[in-house]
Amino acid sequence: MKIDKFAPEKLLITFDMKDAVIILCGGGPAPGMNSVSMSVAKTFLTKGYRVIGLHGGYSGLFSKNARTEDLDFFKADRYFNRGGSYLEMSRFKPTDRDFEENFNLDLFRDNNIKLLVTIGGDDTASTANRISKFLEAKNYPIANIHCPKTIDNDLPLPNNTPTFGYNSAKNEGAHLARTIYEDARTSGNWLIISAMGRTCGSLALGIGEATHCPMTIIPEMFNKTQMTLEKIIRLSISAILKRKIMGINYGTIVAAEGLFHNEEVAKEAAEAGIHFTYDEHGHPELGKISKAVLFNDLLEKEFKKLGVKVKSRPVEIGYDVRCQDPVAFDLTYCTELAMGVYQLFSEGKTGCMVYVDAYGNVSPLYLADLQDPETGKIPPRVVDINSGTARNYYKYIAHYITPADYEAAREYVADPELYDFARILEW
Repeated sequence: MKIDKFAPEKLLITFDMKDAVIILCGGGPAPGMNSVSMSVAKTFLTKGYRVIGLHGGYSGLFSKNARTEDLDFFKADRYFNRGGSYLEMSRFKPTDRDFEENFNLDLFRDNNIKLLVTIGGDDTASTANRISKFLEAKNYPIANIHCPKTIDNDLPLPNNTPTFGYNSAKNEGAHLARTIYEDARTSGNWLIISAMGRTCGSLALGIGEATHCPMTIIPEMFNKTQMTLEKIIRLSISAILKRKIMGINYGTIVAAEGLFHNEEVAKEAAEAGIHFTYDEHGHPELGKISKAVLFNDLLEKEFKKLGVKVKSRPVEIGYDVRCQDPVAFDLTYCTELAMGVYQLFSEGKTGCMVYVDAYGNVSPLYLADLQDPETGKIPPRVVDINSGTARNYYKYIAHYITPADYEAAREYVADPELYDFARILEW
């Protein structure tokens, strides 16, 4: 017979009840979700713990009707290397009232849960941070450790360490973009590609660099000037004109969806008849419209005004890269993250995100240290536009108009300086 730590006045008979760990997945899918969750399961099972999977993300923690199931070795072994997520996900965001009135403490008490493992991106991490603070304030003895997931690569990990799922998504995105580029070359077309990433241009730039795309447009490029739809279109035209001068009538342009997170761009899009709905976290639901179609329509209209003949087609890269089987990098990385969860838990760590460096060393990143001091949210990481990766792509791979091209460009446009890459960006 033991004293209930959650309610010392109660006595519970827990002779045969194992210590348990519960796992949930939040946000959108990424390759490696199963690799982390099922590797966590395998690791804790071998240490004698009961492992519980929670369906529905955070919604199960704030409901009396949580959908759970025990994860055994055979289930974990079957799913750890597969794409998608065996544990159903959601974007549920609890309110302050949910914390005070609906937090399902019985779920933890009745199952003798010692550790909550959350798997997700910056929004999931932000909610994990709130949960950690709540547990600490209520003096509930439940540890909370977060695993950094997202194809966007936008969690603030040190030393440019990727989030899991990013490399697999980039690999598949590059595979698709290579095929698209070949189509452009074969048919003499320009193909306008939109890539996921929210406010971060990492996935778009990774795909653009891997496939030698002549122009990749990401939000971080506009570090010295206001981002506008007009400038985005002029950058696209700059690449197309440059290639015309080079005698090349085809190519691809990759545009990051995060361009639409800018207020000015969203305003211009609205004026053009494009209106966004917003999710529970306040983000534009970009998946409901085709950014590639929008870019392509605007580009076609501009070339028609200029009297320049260009064939272009839109292509969206997004949902098709989220649930694929993870590549070897992510299989290994996710396994290391899972083992890292156990290591941190065994060391008594909580309220943290597991960090595994390039050498496999594990350390905690405390969510309270990463949060915005005013909002409590975990701010997203963005591309360092001054990094060697970004600088070298735009210096050696990208194609665009420079002052040296003005004379040749006048064959197609009267004012080539409008399409000067450096002038557009004020670089």
